[in-house]
Amino acid sequence: MKVITAKQLKNRTGEALRYVAKGEKVLVTRRGKPLAIMSPSDQEKTFQTMELRPFNQAWSEIEEALNRSEPFFRDWKEAINWSRKRR
Repeated sequence: MKVITAKQLKNRTGEALRYVAKGEKVLVTRRGKPLAIMSPSDQEKTFQTMELRPFNQAWSEIEEALNRSEPFFRDWKEAINWSRKRR
């Protein structure tokens, strides 16, 4: 397994991705502690296990949930003011 620091990953992302493309895993560390592992994706397995609903069904469920809920803000101006105060 290749070990790379977060800073090296930022500067040499392409190199890390080439290792992953070859089938190797890359351990990303920050200040000497493990942070993440990059590993090859098993696309066939990933996409086979994903069961996606048809778009129209998913969208209608979203609309139903929105209709059942109450808005957090009275209008868009209140939402803008709230977001600006939080920053």
